[in-house]
Amino acid sequence: MAAWLSARDRALFHGVATHHWPGGDRVLPRLSHGANHGVLWFGAAAGIAAVGGSTRARRAAVRGVASLALASLAVNTVGKRSVRRGRPVLDAVPLIRQLKRQPITTSFPSGHSASAAAFATGVALESKGWGAVVAPVAASVAFSRVYTGAHYPSDVLVGAALGVGAAFAVRGLVPTRAQIPAPGRPYTEAPALPAGQGLIVVVNKRSGSAAAKAALVRDALPRAEVVECEPDALSAELEKAAQQGRALGICGGGGTVNQAAVVAVRHQVPLAVFPGGTLNHFAYDLGIEEVQDTCRALTAGDAVKVDLGRFTPGPGPDGEPGHFLNTFSLGVYPELVRIREHWAPRIGGWPAGVLAAVEVLRAERPLEADIGQHKGRRRALWMLFAGNGMYQRFGPTPGRRHNLADGLLDVRVVHGGRLPGLRLLAAALAGPLSRSPVHAAQRLRRVWISGLAKGTLLAYDGEVAPAPPEFVIDKADEALTVYRPLPQ
Repeated sequence: MAAWLSARDRALFHGVATHHWPGGDRVLPRLSHGANHGVLWFGAAAGIAAVGGSTRARRAAVRGVASLALASLAVNTVGKRSVRRGRPVLDAVPLIRQLKRQPITTSFPSGHSASAAAFATGVALESKGWGAVVAPVAASVAFSRVYTGAHYPSDVLVGAALGVGAAFAVRGLVPTRAQIPAPGRPYTEAPALPAGQGLIVVVNKRSGSAAAKAALVRDALPRAEVVECEPDALSAELEKAAQQGRALGICGGGGTVNQAAVVAVRHQVPLAVFPGGTLNHFAYDLGIEEVQDTCRALTAGDAVKVDLGRFTPGPGPDGEPGHFLNTFSLGVYPELVRIREHWAPRIGGWPAGVLAAVEVLRAERPLEADIGQHKGRRRALWMLFAGNGMYQRFGPTPGRRHNLADGLLDVRVVHGGRLPGLRLLAAALAGPLSRSPVHAAQRLRRVWISGLAKGTLLAYDGEVAPAPPEFVIDKADEALTVYRPLPQ
């Protein structure tokens, strides 16, 4: 049987070598050379991320590269060493097709084919559209390895199979967006607003990509009114839009969406979120990644009820509650945000974030507070985190929320002590509901905090404010109605 398979393999190789393939001599050798060391696929990933412009396209590019890396590792550390097969004899391959530099490694399996299949499969698992674009190129690279005489057909087939397996292995470690359960319950109906009829969208011109997204919103929703404003006019424009429109639309970052949510709850109008910030946690947890996702929900009138986290008293002078859609925190994070915002206008966002992290971790000053569900006991801590809903981990990826109306606070505490950087890292790697000498997490409905020193800062949805000496964190259950498309 093995002899028959080997004979068929060599016969197929000879058939490809002796057949005339129109245009192949000009294209396929160059394509095969371009795929050396993954150069072709790294370029393709950069192109997908740049041309695609969407979050899904960027995820597809990253997943393709990660799948390629795993496939390359498997082939070069295990595959090439397990079967030491010699390269094909090139007598039947025309000289014009042959590679200028012949490979010196063993023939089985084909590393180029593994990389091509891994990249294409990884891209397709995240984005079928981009997968369809990449697949013909990947197939051509795999075929070029036989065409140029570098591999036997079986080398290519096994290499491609390994590449596909690597892409699925990456998906097992880091699930695709389609694998994550649809977030947001319970389902509710909201006014259907085809083409945005009756919708007023307020855009924070200073938030992330909001200004660029405003043009997309106008094109997609020609009957909607789109108002672009500076941050200092945001509050007034939101109030006006909530009073005049059938629904309130918002485009901006976490703090901007937070303000819009509070106004929408106060005026009892549904909220339409268009991701226009840097991270867009709330929109992504709703399953909204692009402007078109929100447009589908508006057209159908599909929406969900969402809890609104709150802390009382809030940061305002009147003692009214403060609110958060995503997270609330005390300790190192508010200080990190404060330092980052100070330096960002001068040196840029990412350098400012690194500088802030170094500054915060060098200053070993854990805060002290009394924490509990009713009356707590005094403790030293580096950070207290309260999430609006339980964050679930998917492999090594950051947590996401399945249910934005579960009535729960995801409370995590990093205890005080030496080496705050290691403690914070341990807490970040730990799963929900874990307990250790470094980190503790619980599901709670209410947290009571007191005994904070004057000047302590708190952060909520990326905003920073002075913390009152005593306050309570809880939730307004199902207070907000948000448009969210049904899963496709």
